[in-house]
Amino acid sequence: MNPWVLIDTAPLPDGRGEMRLIRRADEFSIMLGTTALMNSRLYGSEEAMARLVWERIADRPRAHMMIGGLGMGFTLRAALATLPQTAKVTVSELMPAVVDWARGPMQPIFGDCLDDSRVEIKVVDVRRLIGGARDRYDAILLDVDNGPDGLTVETNDALYSVAGLKAARAALRPGGVLAVWASAPDRDFTQRLGRAGFAVEEERVRASSKGRGSRHVIWLATKPAN
Repeated sequence: MNPWVLIDTAPLPDGRGEMRLIRRADEFSIMLGTTALMNSRLYGSEEAMARLVWERIADRPRAHMMIGGLGMGFTLRAALATLPQTAKVTVSELMPAVVDWARGPMQPIFGDCLDDSRVEIKVVDVRRLIGGARDRYDAILLDVDNGPDGLTVETNDALYSVAGLKAARAALRPGGVLAVWASAPDRDFTQRLGRAGFAVEEERVRASSKGRGSRHVIWLATKPAN
């Protein structure tokens, strides 16, 4: 079996560690310590998130979707495959290195999606985009941690607080959808979404696009239309 090879490292903004990009043959993994944040062979649930969101806003041909976390681009590519050419996608990525990896060693995975005319990449904390918006987005997709607990960057905890969720609700247009990806269920988070004023659905989807492997969780929280 081919060994894993270290490609690059990038310190976390809060100084609590570093992310590592590793490769084995044509397989990539992004690690935080001993935790695999993402792997290029497991992307079914990220694709499902984009599909499930689009099903709920498909009547909006000029939809503006915001994706928090570029990662390996699975959610972005799935969104571009379904969104019409009149739509817009803003991607917020906190770490410049991740964007560099997307245009460098992981370019075979990304293809030309970063150059799609519908896409705008912003190297900025997703909380700033959410906090500075009101009735701007038709959908906000958050895939910045392994769940609503600020694993990658401790300050991400604020995203998943009731106050942070209310900020996301304010940033959405009426009837808009907030989607949050997680590796496991979290009953407290489901309740916080409700307290923040969302109508909440919880989907369990397979990690693998082939319908196998562990199940991940996607919360779909809809802002009331009125």
